[in-house]
Amino acid sequence: MKSSPYSPDVEKLRKWLKQKREEQGLSIRAAAAMLGRHHSIIGKIEQERKKIDILEFAEYCAVLNADPHEGLDILLNSLRSRKKI
Repeated sequence: MKSSPYSPDVEKLRKWLKQKREEQGLSIRAAAAMLGRHHSIIGKIEQERKKIDILEFAEYCAVLNADPHEGLDILLNSLRSRKKI
């Protein structure tokens, strides 16, 4: 199985992360500061220029007060709808 940071399945997860960040009223820079990372990392994740590492995903969800299970459900449902799993 070949993965891509540009798959439609991952795009849904990226949109969900961005939505959660915006719901918290956080800018990319503010979220990055909370993570202790450079803002370009968050920007690249949200703009499909960087794969989402599972640890980054979990840490980002914690900063956003987002349930990582909800994000994984979005990803899994997308995969199922495209009959990838």
